[in-house]
Amino acid sequence: MARGTLRIFLGAAAGTGTTYSMLREAHRLAACGRDVAVGIAVDHGRQETRQLLDGLDVVPPRLLMDVHGAEVPELDVEAVLARKPEVAVVDEYAHVNTEGSTNERRWQDIEDLLAAGTDVLTTLAVQHLASLKDVVTAITDQPGEGAVPDAVVRRADHMELVDISPELLRQRVADGKVFPKERIDAALAGDYRLGSLIALREIALIWLADRVDEGLADYRASQGITATWPARERIVVGLSGGPEGELLIRRASRILSRVRGGDLLAVHVRRAEGRSAGPGRLLDAQRQLVTDLGGTSHTFSGEEPAASLLEFARSVNATQIVIGASPGRVWNRVFGAGTGAKVVRGSGDIDVHIVSHQQGGPGLPEPAHAALSRRRTAVGFVLAVLLPVLLTLLLSVSPELNLATHALVHLTGVMAVAFIGGLWPAVLAAVLGSLLLNYFQTDPVGTFNISDPQNVFALLVFLSAAVAVSLVVGLSARRAREAARARAEAATLADLAHDALLADDTVAAFMDKVRETFQVRSAGLFTTSGNGEAAWALQAFSGDAPPPFPDAAALTDSVELPDAGTALVLSGRILTAGDRLLLAAHGAHLLLLRQRHALQRTLQSTTKLAEGNSVRTAILRAVSHDLRTPLAGIKLAVTALRRQGRRLPAEVQAEMLETIESYTERLDALISNLLDMSRISSGSAAPLTAPVTWGDAVEDALRGLPADRVRVDLAPKISAVQADLGMLERVIANIVENALKYAPSSDVAIVGVPGGSHAADDGGTPFGELRIVDHGQGVPAAAVEGMFQPFQRLDDAPVGLGMGLGLAVAKGFTEAMGGQLLAEPTPGGGLTMIIRLPLSAGPAVAVVPGKAGTSTS
Repeated sequence: MARGTLRIFLGAAAGTGTTYSMLREAHRLAACGRDVAVGIAVDHGRQETRQLLDGLDVVPPRLLMDVHGAEVPELDVEAVLARKPEVAVVDEYAHVNTEGSTNERRWQDIEDLLAAGTDVLTTLAVQHLASLKDVVTAITDQPGEGAVPDAVVRRADHMELVDISPELLRQRVADGKVFPKERIDAALAGDYRLGSLIALREIALIWLADRVDEGLADYRASQGITATWPARERIVVGLSGGPEGELLIRRASRILSRVRGGDLLAVHVRRAEGRSAGPGRLLDAQRQLVTDLGGTSHTFSGEEPAASLLEFARSVNATQIVIGASPGRVWNRVFGAGTGAKVVRGSGDIDVHIVSHQQGGPGLPEPAHAALSRRRTAVGFVLAVLLPVLLTLLLSVSPELNLATHALVHLTGVMAVAFIGGLWPAVLAAVLGSLLLNYFQTDPVGTFNISDPQNVFALLVFLSAAVAVSLVVGLSARRAREAARARAEAATLADLAHDALLADDTVAAFMDKVRETFQVRSAGLFTTSGNGEAAWALQAFSGDAPPPFPDAAALTDSVELPDAGTALVLSGRILTAGDRLLLAAHGAHLLLLRQRHALQRTLQSTTKLAEGNSVRTAILRAVSHDLRTPLAGIKLAVTALRRQGRRLPAEVQAEMLETIESYTERLDALISNLLDMSRISSGSAAPLTAPVTWGDAVEDALRGLPADRVRVDLAPKISAVQADLGMLERVIANIVENALKYAPSSDVAIVGVPGGSHAADDGGTPFGELRIVDHGQGVPAAAVEGMFQPFQRLDDAPVGLGMGLGLAVAKGFTEAMGGQLLAEPTPGGGLTMIIRLPLSAGPAVAVVPGKAGTSTS
């Protein structure tokens, strides 16, 4: 059964009209005679979207209970499969399914429908792409929920951008066409700020443009098209590692600044043959400059720099090439055209900018002449035929020259052919020269017979000398070629070692370097636990598509790493023996990289365990002091009441009972703080946030505290914050208790502030503030940071004022809820604690006492 096609309607944010466009397309397909069924479509209360469901066959969704006990409609995959429509409409590609659904994510449900041969229409917002989640979070200051792997989205057959201007989208929000009235102000001040919408729109356009560019590259590759299609301005800069590189990069950047949406790519061709390129430190600085200018750097090996540069430029569909040329470099053109001329001659429809410079560097590297190319070998064979004939004609002008003179001249010609063409052209020249000497210079002349034995000996000596010279020159050329390749491999390995020391490379980044170095279509890291294709598991890859498993045959090469069951696989060409040795070195480096990552993870785990042990040790030390005191007081009072209760006056008994109650409350608070600190240090303090008003939290937090010493001043109609009510109560209670302890002679004021310093127009998250103000002795600025550490008490306060966990617990709970706990001096003396929490986009909800989102005891 053929797989169905997937069509994604992509939007920059909610409200752009992706669902509306998807349903209109469903109506169009239904009008064309296609069998269309709606699996799930969310109208979000929008009347225009809801009306589009009329006339479409809707498969009833499954109703599941979420964690809050509310019914949530989910896609009924089995029902849609049983219905067998030609086209299924499934909204919200990145939706996280409610527990009890067939799959964890909705995109996995869609994969089931596609596998059954059903075409699917779906929607996706750009913030739900896995690769962009952190970028969008930084722009909107809102953590994204649910993410779809980019590789899954790239498999879509069609992607359509549903675009709308940011100004018009804000107007739609203000008109109530996107959110309910109570959420409009928060939305306009939050995610739907003009700057955020502009940034999201640009991200969506760029991401989709990159996908279109990938599709264009795939089409050109499948059709064998090598001509440049200037769909996007893309400039390639050829770097040699010399000082002129910075000049070339900046020149290319100025050219690119004239257009929008172009790419800057710097390429360093490390020659597999020939002398080494310029200093590595200069090349590192130039790569950093390219990165600073928004471009990318690439390094790979090649025999001919000009050919390699042109091949790379065509592979990326480049429109322009920038290379350098020094005016005084004539020697490099003795045996042929310079690299710049070769690039110009082979560029075709790619524009070439040759930048003249006086930097004293090598420019774009020229091919070395010691390692003979095919062109020089061909020239050598031509000379091997022509030069002996020409020398014979020239020497025939002077009949008085003897055989020895003729032999020496021909030997000189053989040496010239050997230096230019190598071994076999020189052998051919030697044989042909000896035949010409025999025919024209030895008696009887005009025949290949030799009458004088000395002439036979002379010709043999000539032929032997000529062959010996040819062998020496050919051996030297091979040794030069091997030495050049060794230098290139050493330079590549030096780069690997350099990156390992100075950069914390990931496996994915290393795979990109491997693919570029060997100029292959894809590179992959496989592990196996058995034999056959099914046993190989792909761990990481770089390229347009994953490479075949290591045992595949077509245009695939691989090397097994020292770690058993691990292989590095390249796809796109078969490597030479030298390249396989270099690939093995890359594999060894990759193994070390993975081991380093494993050691880093182990170190992190060990560090976390050490921190946990430190907390537990501190808890044990605190328990021996702070818990023993209330327990001793309770035991003493209980013992007195049991033994002398009847003889004690009523007021004394009441005082002892009050003592027991006080110590019990103190013990309960200590244990609660210990448990809370343990949860925070173990990372298990997971809040269940909901809209909460400061008034509700403050009222519950102040129960049991002296009401005559706490003044509450909350602004009217203060906005709700997103918080866990139980955690927020504990935060407020701990801070107020701390203030009352260290400011015994003054009152404590609780002041509610509607908003904070991060306004909507400066890119910050809107939040609400609660300030708890005391006029006690205050805390020095240098001690503020340590004040929030566990088991820290001001001025080493004596035992009896707690274990120093109150503020540490308050800070941990506040940060767990996505907020901040800050401290600043109170004007006139004292300390002001500031609780900042994100404003809620929805109205505050009533919370049943005792059923807060998270228990804190």
